[in-house]
Amino acid sequence: MKIYDVTSPIYEGMPVYKNKPEKQPKFSTVTNGYVTETRLELDVHGGTHVDAPLHMITNGETFETIPIEKLVGQCKVLDLTDVTDRITKTDLEKFSIEEDDFLLFKTKNSFDEEFNFDFIFLAEDGATYLTERKIRGVGTDALGIERSQEGHPTHKTLFTNNVIIIEGLRLKEVNQGNYFMVAAPLKLSGIDASPARILLFEGLK
Repeated sequence: MKIYDVTSPIYEGMPVYKNKPEKQPKFSTVTNGYVTETRLELDVHGGTHVDAPLHMITNGETFETIPIEKLVGQCKVLDLTDVTDRITKTDLEKFSIEEDDFLLFKTKNSFDEEFNFDFIFLAEDGATYLTERKIRGVGTDALGIERSQEGHPTHKTLFTNNVIIIEGLRLKEVNQGNYFMVAAPLKLSGIDASPARILLFEGLK
């Protein structure tokens, strides 16, 4: 059995959305004798994380409403590295997508070492198609699942249809196929997202 850790590492100077300084993590370390303790300041949308509906919907549900059972189970990695701008319904129709699937998108984003302002994203019509297929969730290898769409229709379409969104995956070493996913976010309550450690198991049913 092979395990893939598809989580982005967290460190000062890491790639963050639009390179905004306020999104950078900060470590404050104090050593007293032999005791060392570090305080972490972290944007919950930094690195690999799971979004909650509150992120884009006024009075939307907060993070603790996402059942952990939906974050653990079979998933499908789809190779979309041939896409050059946005993932559309046409791009997705060539895959066998079934009800309750959790889909992870491997795109050119996984090969970026720095934030790419032109990252590959999921277009509104692609999001609508996925909700019609009644999937459980979708993960992307960008720090955002959409860009250049006024009003964030991709987020809103997915959230209003109870589709979980994971952002910030690193899928460079992962081939297209079926995996067992364990997505373990911090157990945060009352907010709009949570950082997560995400592992893919190859050969585990």
